[in-house]
Amino acid sequence: MHARRSMLLSILFMGFGQFYNRQLVKGLLFVSMEIYLIAFWTLPFRNAMWGLYTLGESVQTRVGFTIVPGDHSIFLMIEGIIFLICGLLFLWMYYLNIRDARRVGFARDQGIAPNKFKKTLLVFSEKGFPYFLLMPSVVFTSFLTILPLIFGIAIAFTNYSAPNHIPPASLVDWVGFQTFIDLFNMKTWNRTFIGVFSWTFVWAILATVTTFFTGMFFAVLLNSKGIRFQKFWRSIYILPWAIPSFVSILIMRNLFNGEFGPINQYLDFIGLAAVPWLSDPNWAKFTLVVVNIWFGFPFWMVLMSGVMTSIDRELYDASQVDGANARQQFRKITLPIVMFSTAPLLIMQFAGNFNNFNLIYLLTQGGPVNVNYSYAGSTDILISWIYKLTLDQSQFAMASVVSILIFIALAGISIWNFRRTRAFKEEDTML
Repeated sequence: MHARRSMLLSILFMGFGQFYNRQLVKGLLFVSMEIYLIAFWTLPFRNAMWGLYTLGESVQTRVGFTIVPGDHSIFLMIEGIIFLICGLLFLWMYYLNIRDARRVGFARDQGIAPNKFKKTLLVFSEKGFPYFLLMPSVVFTSFLTILPLIFGIAIAFTNYSAPNHIPPASLVDWVGFQTFIDLFNMKTWNRTFIGVFSWTFVWAILATVTTFFTGMFFAVLLNSKGIRFQKFWRSIYILPWAIPSFVSILIMRNLFNGEFGPINQYLDFIGLAAVPWLSDPNWAKFTLVVVNIWFGFPFWMVLMSGVMTSIDRELYDASQVDGANARQQFRKITLPIVMFSTAPLLIMQFAGNFNNFNLIYLLTQGGPVNVNYSYAGSTDILISWIYKLTLDQSQFAMASVVSILIFIALAGISIWNFRRTRAFKEEDTML
């Protein structure tokens, strides 16, 4: 009976359930919070929701030499999302108030007297201290992670793009799924998206597979019997991964320069024709894969070396007794154990290569030019295309749509692959 009454009173107004349970100080805190929010936040919240719903109604105008400012749609959207998050946090506090009143009322039904405020503080200091420390993380996550995420998704459902819908000169409107429809129906966008997405997928597979097996090759060599100075060779091969990639990529860009690059000069010296490493689409893609192997294989080499050194030598001794040669030992013992240990990281590497902006942009800047694409080059992947759409062309709505599609594609591929790995299946079985 007490639990039901206190819960209903807390639903009616924050703190009323605590008053009913004779917890006056706690109830006063809840009541004060709701009164403060109603008195000082109702009007700003209503205005923020109006701005989020309409994205503004007044357009910036000019009267003579004076500019009369209008509504800034993007600022209104951000303000609306902030107040929306605050509203959700308030609803969470309202739920905690209801749950607390019901819990104390249920204890009263069991004959347990409600805690006094000092006792409540003592219980909170013992059991609630971890939650108190976690609260700043919740707040910062809400406004530094969730807010940009919601804002980025919301942009996809507007017409926020140049030249006609860039605030403050003009307003932005909600258009629903129209931008998604344009991406797949309009030839200029459709052709670019299919071409860039296809190359992104091929690039991610090639970049992952080539570095993985190159790293495996060198790991097997370095762990072979008879190899001397193993630490020296590992130190040499780890250097490409240890040096900052930004510097290394710029060096590679100069090495593969078609006009004055040392590689073409050497080819010319030995009588061979110069290769358009970065100016021909196919050669540029080949160059990207080769350079990525140089940067990526040391990670896998070190990782697999560690896995191989942990394999029980008795497995190899037993296989030798059974007549297995080195190739059979690698195929039946080394490879399965290495794949079992590295499969999750291989999937993560695929996702990282899918969004490998640094190598693509710093080495080729997405070039060479492709006349069939809109704001994209022959070697652009989706993430570099998004960069150009936003910073160079102000096509924010289309860039947001592509970002959402990247997330859907990567999440689907990663989840499907993770669930197929033996490591995931064995962990799921243990649980």
